[in-house]
Amino acid sequence: MIRILFICHGNICRSPMCEAVMKKLVAEAGRKDEFEIASAATTSEEIWNGRGNPVYPPAKRKLAEHGIDCGDKRAVLLTRADYDRYDMLIGMDAENLRDMKRICGGDPNGKMSLLMDYTDRPGSVADPWYTRDFESTWRDVLEGCKGLLAAIEEGEKK
Repeated sequence: MIRILFICHGNICRSPMCEAVMKKLVAEAGRKDEFEIASAATTSEEIWNGRGNPVYPPAKRKLAEHGIDCGDKRAVLLTRADYDRYDMLIGMDAENLRDMKRICGGDPNGKMSLLMDYTDRPGSVADPWYTRDFESTWRDVLEGCKGLLAAIEEGEKK
């Protein structure tokens, strides 16, 4: 079982988009049962009274345009225990990565990376919360998730 946790600031835009896209990609590859895929936030801003906010409606609509359902996903907070539970913790930008290391007490096993590191254009996934450009975020998420799956498959061949 390969366990992947996608992480962003609030867990209502980028990381749940990654979660939904990656689930679709592994299902299309016939590998659904080999993966556990989830997402989380580095802050509690979208989590109220213990219940997280749902995926941001424009992000949900962008996924739906591509036939992807994110279900009833709600924001959850990254915890230190997640470091032991997941094989890969994938952040969306450098700020996320810094916060992930703070929350998890570092990255002694080298499990943390940025999604765009799995593409030909390393850097940040466009943040639609600020840009309102969900199309650019969609392209980054799709390219990053495809690259991540290819890297996993390449690693399995070695």
